[in-house]
Amino acid sequence: MFAPVSLPRTAWRENCDPLFAQDVADGLTRPRKTLPASWLYDEVGSALFEVITVLPEYGLTRADDGLLRRFAKDIVSAAGEPDLIVELGSGTGTKTRHVLEAAARRKGVEYLPIDISSAALGSCESALRALERVNVDPIEASYLPGLERAFGRRRSGARALVLFLGSTIGNFARSEATDLLRCIRGLAHTGDCLLLGTDLVKPGARLIEAYDDPLGVTASFNLNMLARINRELGGTFELSTFTHLARYNERASRVEMHLRSRIAQEVDIEALDLTVTFRRGETIWTESSHKFRADDVARMGERAGWTTARRWVDDDWGFAETLFACP
Repeated sequence: MFAPVSLPRTAWRENCDPLFAQDVADGLTRPRKTLPASWLYDEVGSALFEVITVLPEYGLTRADDGLLRRFAKDIVSAAGEPDLIVELGSGTGTKTRHVLEAAARRKGVEYLPIDISSAALGSCESALRALERVNVDPIEASYLPGLERAFGRRRSGARALVLFLGSTIGNFARSEATDLLRCIRGLAHTGDCLLLGTDLVKPGARLIEAYDDPLGVTASFNLNMLARINRELGGTFELSTFTHLARYNERASRVEMHLRSRIAQEVDIEALDLTVTFRRGETIWTESSHKFRADDVARMGERAGWTTARRWVDDDWGFAETLFACP
């Protein structure tokens, strides 16, 4: 463990997110440089990710969307016809439309999308507010604080369905993923459900193609992390001196995304009063995307206190939607 870097609040720019500043300071002063993947999704990053989801090499989103489209009625029925639908990391909510339409067939439904990107939430609300019998009420927050706020708005006796789609759970280490599911379980009421999307294990070459596309969109998405530091913290990163790197760690069943320095260099970050030194070839680890086996997903949820209710699998790409119930 490394002690966090102490930063005077006067060092942060007026419009800078202090949590972003602290994570950048902590991550770039460690021997193994890292930056949390959640900070990839500012307004620019969220827009780039939407492009990634339609690339032919990236089948995850199509598999996720296909399962939700085909089985939305089954999902809603198995979840007990929920009154409240809360989505963690909603993005623009494109795939969620299928579940909302199924849930609102006979009654009104509250939909509370949670995301740290205000731009994504704005797009989500614009796209879904016209749905009949669906009230859209966005929450700009990270996962657990947002879920606490969402459940605080729950009507007495309302049954909730929490959506955690797109295999976002794969961005967490195994133990962290279990802990997150346990925390969600701690906030849920008996009878609530959680629908968890997970990308399944597949050949490494197929995964690398998905995370290092020929058009370079994923590279731009990753490099935008450095551009964000420049914009918000007064960084002096020269993006042309870094390159996107995706590799598959077969032993850990995860794709790792890095930003690799092409040269030995120093980068100043004005708002943090920090100079970061890079060796040639040194990387910043920006994202892990863990892949799962379907039975492992069930065991992970059950260790966190859930019971496995149903599972739907796309065999073409290799993707699973698992419905957990709160006993």
